[in-house]
Amino acid sequence: MRDPLLKEGVRAVLAVPLLREERVIGALVIRRKVAGEFSPSVVTLLQALSSQSVLAIQNARLFREIEEKGKQLEVASQLKSQFLANMSHELRTPLNAIIGVTEMLHEDAVDLKRNDDLEPLERVLRAAKHLLALINDILDLSKIEAGKIDIHIESFAIAPLVTDVVQTIATMATKNDNKVVVACPADIGTMNADQTRIRQALLNLASNANKFTEHGTVTISAGRAIEGGREWVTMAVADTGIGLTPAQMGKLFQDFVQADASITRKYGGTGLGLAISRRFCQMMGGDITVASEPGRGSTFTIRVPADCAPPRAVAAPQDAALARTGTAQAGAPTILVVDDDQTVREVMERHLTREGFAVVTANGGQEGLRLARELHPAAITLDVMMPDLDGWTVLAAIKGDPELADIPVILMTIVDEKNRGYALGATDYMVKPVDRERLSGVLRNICGAVGRQVLLVDDDDLMRRGMRLALEKDGWEVGEAENGRWRWRGSRRRAPTSSCST
Repeated sequence: MRDPLLKEGVRAVLAVPLLREERVIGALVIRRKVAGEFSPSVVTLLQALSSQSVLAIQNARLFREIEEKGKQLEVASQLKSQFLANMSHELRTPLNAIIGVTEMLHEDAVDLKRNDDLEPLERVLRAAKHLLALINDILDLSKIEAGKIDIHIESFAIAPLVTDVVQTIATMATKNDNKVVVACPADIGTMNADQTRIRQALLNLASNANKFTEHGTVTISAGRAIEGGREWVTMAVADTGIGLTPAQMGKLFQDFVQADASITRKYGGTGLGLAISRRFCQMMGGDITVASEPGRGSTFTIRVPADCAPPRAVAAPQDAALARTGTAQAGAPTILVVDDDQTVREVMERHLTREGFAVVTANGGQEGLRLARELHPAAITLDVMMPDLDGWTVLAAIKGDPELADIPVILMTIVDEKNRGYALGATDYMVKPVDRERLSGVLRNICGAVGRQVLLVDDDDLMRRGMRLALEKDGWEVGEAENGRWRWRGSRRRAPTSSCST
């Protein structure tokens, strides 16, 4: 080592080792072409630099390790989210059949007055819908983590949303002997946000308030105010229940975490509802906060802008194709049901037939397109996951054909990709298991109230008038007769689909 240095003209060398945990990991070296000792100040400076260099090398290695660990964790998180989404879809598919068939059996039991069968069927429905709610929570969380959650900004009235939530929790409140108080001004107006997510968050807070309160009061209030030059809407849910300690409040919004183990054992739940609700509000520029004291109840407050900035995703078209009133048939409007699942087709056909529609089914995308061209139905319900031709392709083909483009298409599928569906021209998007009452309402809006006829037979004019008003409000076309020799006073001349007499 000495000879090469001498050949290069080096006459003095100062080397300070780089030590990490008593191990040499390198050295700082100064070479000089002038012979003689280095000054103490140079030696001291080099020793200080060596210490800093060891720290810098150590930090660089740690950063590299953290970066590699981060990439591994990111991959693991993506795999977890994908697994949760796949499992949720796989579980929702059989649940769709369970709920649909059970509802069908329940309707039969009611019609045939088999009261002994009602309670077991209702128990199955409650259990299936509870399981569906848990699956929906897991699916929402996995989509949020993957950055694929859909936010649909629309204008909606606040007061009816609050009323809907109050009606939904009424049974639970009665069960726990709770009084529900509503403080929402009727003229509170509208807001521009994701109605579904706001309702989901408020319903979660109201359900929790009832769950953790017995023989008490749950107060749901709403208001709006100007803060920082921006208008905000607040919805608060206050209860007189068990309350929370500061330590428990610190855990509230963590995924899969309850306030403590005893709450999980007594009340159940996954610990996801609050976390998901808060993330939805944050995605709209708001938040959920909590104030509570043990034994004195809790108050959870949703606070979101009255006008949320619309996301880049395409919002759902409003009232698309509502003017279309059916096919050229003189009878009920025809609904084309396209789904490769035979159980789904049978349940849909039975339900829609009862609702007064004529139903034609197709077991795949290709057959669905063929029947759409032949029948030109009043509306189409379309599955997405089909083996021969997926629903995206079918929808694009329908909307790309001038002769079919005016047919309203309702996507009904396990896949929750609303933005994509609306962007391709879907009139509505429903995730299975589908709320059949909501589906009926959408189809009645599209097709009108045709096909839902009833004949009232009663010699009491006041009785007939009251019944007629109630039935017409629910979408029925009503005919009247004051005795057994009836004559139709509605707009149609064919026999009614139902009748009642007193």
